[in-house]
Amino acid sequence: MKRIILSTIVAMLAVMPVSFALVPAYADSKTEVCNGIGVAGGNCNDSTGATSGIGNLVSSVVEILSIVVGIAAIIMIIIAGLKFVTAGGDSNSVSSAKNTLMYALIGLVVAALAQFLVHFVLNKLG
Repeated sequence: MKRIILSTIVAMLAVMPVSFALVPAYADSKTEVCNGIGVAGGNCNDSTGATSGIGNLVSSVVEILSIVVGIAAIIMIIIAGLKFVTAGGDSNSVSSAKNTLMYALIGLVVAALAQFLVHFVLNKLG
């Protein structure tokens, strides 16, 4: 019974971030978008700084890689939960499941930090 509860919790935790990330945001016009950016403390000028050209390319590549790593990490978290459920008390299987979960979570953290770092550097340059 504990295994079923644990696997259910792991599955719910794995699916929750994806469900929040897939909610689209809509705006009626560029003016509304610029107003929202202004409220957040940014600007909506069409300047040619470090965030144009190569900056946009690097930012896009990091975002795509972060999405791929995030999906892979969520799949690995689900696999770790299944390993826990099917371990049957075998210490080697439980250890393997713990390692899978730990490395999947480390992968998520590294992907998030990489995205944060790239955006931070691009904002400081531009």
